[in-house]
Amino acid sequence: MSENGKMMDVAMPQLAESLVSATIGKWLKKPGDRIEQYEPICEVMTDKVNAEIPSTMDGIMGEILAEEGQTVSVGEMICRILTAESDTVEITSPAQSRPASRQSAAEVDHSMRARYSPAVQSLAAEHHIDLNQVKGTGMGGRITRKDVLLFIEQGKNERTARSKPEEAPVQHQTPVQAPDHHSTVSPSQFTGMFQSQGESSPPLGTAIPNVRHSGLHLTESPKIPTIEVEGVGHGRNDYFIDVTPIRNTIARNMRQSVSEIPHAWTMIEVDVTNLVLLRNKLKDEFKRNEGVNLTYLAFLLKAVVNAIKDYPIMNSFWAVDKIVVKRDINLSLAVGTEDSVMTPVIKRADQKNIAGLAREIDELARKTREGKLTLDDMQGGTFTVNNTGSFGSILSYPIINYPQAAILTFESIVKKPVVINDMIAVRSMANICLSLDHRILDGVICGRFLQRVKDNLEGFTMDTKLY
Repeated sequence: MSENGKMMDVAMPQLAESLVSATIGKWLKKPGDRIEQYEPICEVMTDKVNAEIPSTMDGIMGEILAEEGQTVSVGEMICRILTAESDTVEITSPAQSRPASRQSAAEVDHSMRARYSPAVQSLAAEHHIDLNQVKGTGMGGRITRKDVLLFIEQGKNERTARSKPEEAPVQHQTPVQAPDHHSTVSPSQFTGMFQSQGESSPPLGTAIPNVRHSGLHLTESPKIPTIEVEGVGHGRNDYFIDVTPIRNTIARNMRQSVSEIPHAWTMIEVDVTNLVLLRNKLKDEFKRNEGVNLTYLAFLLKAVVNAIKDYPIMNSFWAVDKIVVKRDINLSLAVGTEDSVMTPVIKRADQKNIAGLAREIDELARKTREGKLTLDDMQGGTFTVNNTGSFGSILSYPIINYPQAAILTFESIVKKPVVINDMIAVRSMANICLSLDHRILDGVICGRFLQRVKDNLEGFTMDTKLY
């Protein structure tokens, strides 16, 4: 490593206003590795989310000062980076500087292929790029900003060289989305996303059973949680699993919720037949126009938001000598990953239409699946909604997301025979369950709130607008 460069110290940043420390989870760069600006250098764990620390400069990784597993205070040095101070320090492009042996190893090792930095995600979203189609040249097959820029340039050249007849759409065929379309996941991934309670539409003339999909809370092919064995217990089949900061936070919050909040619970049944018909009518066109799925959850959130406007006490929390009613309606979504439960927040949900809520759901789900949630994504929630129907659940007793006053679950949509005007009809029915803080809320107000949510859901018609 040349002495003509300047060694710069890198400190632990303050990832959130209330954060005073973080734990080094994994170093993504080793001493001697070349680093681009905005490229992540390490993963850190906090009591809320896992995050990546990006480099603020181009250079070469120097000395690592904080070991993996070490808790570091904000402002404390974690590593040093050698930056170019003159032309004697050669920091060339990755393609020029990477030895052939390292290139071949990157082609084989794809362990980091699905981990994207914020800079890469932002660039891909700006140009509507499917990152699955981009070749990664970083460590473990990771995609860098230069990889995305090269993909964009190649795409421009291909479109320029393409003849006009080839560009014209072929009628009577299913359109094939180009790499720069809004869609960033495969059709099979879209099918598995959020459609736990939907009525899938098979091709005409095809008799296949209605299949429930994994929904918001699971990836399309759920992975087995990684288990790190620390030691062997007294029995032959015992083993120890280290408690992560996120799991420790979940345990603390759940214990605090059930010990401090006097929980009560109630449920109401909703006829969502018209909602099912409306969504089936609009979902294909919406997916083509927006590139995301139109889910039942988007309609539910709209119904809940409008009900909270009528009963603002639902949007509150207990403050010992007073009850604080929040003006902004920030909906927390209880999202279960393979090894934890996260509650990302849709800020100011009352200012969004159904289409906007659908886009927010898709974005938060994508960030949750990729482990890219930020602390800001997790903070400020005032009321929690959980789509437990994605598991096929028809009845649940949720624990309140402390310190909020209530949490609502939307259960699985099931076809049932019901009595309407003394006649039996088959309708699409679903249960809505509400857990409430009995210090703040009572049965009367919660019964009226649930009835309003029911009226809002049953009030959707074929003329309902998404925008």
